[in-house]
Amino acid sequence: MDLGEARRARRSPPADPGDRSRVDRPRLIALDLDGTLLRSDGSLSERTRRALKAVASTGVELVVVTARPPRYVAPIAAELDLGAVALCANGAIEYDLGTGQWRASHPLPESTARRTVAALVHVARVGFAVETGDLVVYEPGFVPGDSRDVRLAVADREAMFAVGAPIVKLLARTPDGSADELLAAARAALGDEVECTHSGGRGLLEVSAPGVSKVAGLARLCAERGIPNDQVWAFGDMPNDLAMLRWAGAGFAVANAHPDVLAAVSRHTAANDSDGVAAVLETLV
Repeated sequence: MDLGEARRARRSPPADPGDRSRVDRPRLIALDLDGTLLRSDGSLSERTRRALKAVASTGVELVVVTARPPRYVAPIAAELDLGAVALCANGAIEYDLGTGQWRASHPLPESTARRTVAALVHVARVGFAVETGDLVVYEPGFVPGDSRDVRLAVADREAMFAVGAPIVKLLARTPDGSADELLAAARAALGDEVECTHSGGRGLLEVSAPGVSKVAGLARLCAERGIPNDQVWAFGDMPNDLAMLRWAGAGFAVANAHPDVLAAVSRHTAANDSDGVAAVLETLV
């Protein structure tokens, strides 16, 4: 799947929206982290650990596909038998779990990021930050989220763009509305110039280079391995997971998923705090 096809996949309805009586055993399982695999406190339950290790022992490859940068994936990868690669920053980063090295395969050009900022300031009261893969650099108008994150506060927007590292994602946060509202406004203003999505943060929009998404990254990885999409299972909960769940041979939404995801995906499992992913994986072993 090329980047143009990935954009069309995000907008297209699933080819088979109904449940099938038989789901083929997967060769690869794609796992979102926050709100899906991890519990609400960010922990990984013992039941989920057991299920992941049991499935990996059968030869199925487990691939984390997350909006998070590599620094969040590293501790989880260290304790689990995950696949060789994790897809981070909504597919913009390929993270080699064996070597600990990563590369920004599709960074957001600075010129595009600047045009995005100029468009968004006209539709909402928004503060901005850039994710470099190593840290978040944010201007005074951006309200930072997770207190554990690696962040650098700068004096103004020009200093934010002068950081000198590739822009993996542009982050936009508004204090005045929901992430859904900001997403709708951004898509109306920017069209296909960038890839806009969100993963549930309060009023937080994630902007990537055009065509960069979880589904594009996963499709590319599977093509390299010779794995067709009907031999892929995927788990997720937020709009940035939706195209991936539709593309996979079996896509599962956890019960706590965004309403749009629950409505669009026919296969559901229990909530993240009730080990919904583990409940499905246990059927494989």
